[in-house]
Amino acid sequence: MAYAVTENCIKCKHTDCVEVCPVECFFEGPNFLVIGDECIDCALCVAECPVDAIYYEDDLPSDQLHFLEINKELSLIWPNITVKKEAPIDADKWDGVPGKLKLLER
Repeated sequence: MAYAVTENCIKCKHTDCVEVCPVECFFEGPNFLVIGDECIDCALCVAECPVDAIYYEDDLPSDQLHFLEINKELSLIWPNITVKKEAPIDADKWDGVPGKLKLLER
């Protein structure tokens, strides 16, 4: 996996990133997206994320390193998503809120 979705996606779950992915490596949970091992390091998704939640694995902030394992784990059990959906109605309210890991719905 070259890129990982991090904490700021939780409860924001914008799906702009999924439509630009040439290898369909995004997987969807109830309130979060993850990137699977299919990622080819193209970086197209990074610019599409309106909440800056996608990082190259070597550039992950130290407090977000555990999201590499979370992405790997959940990409194996969540369904693939390839089409953009509407963001949750309160997504803007959650952008930048710290400590959202406890709100991750598996």
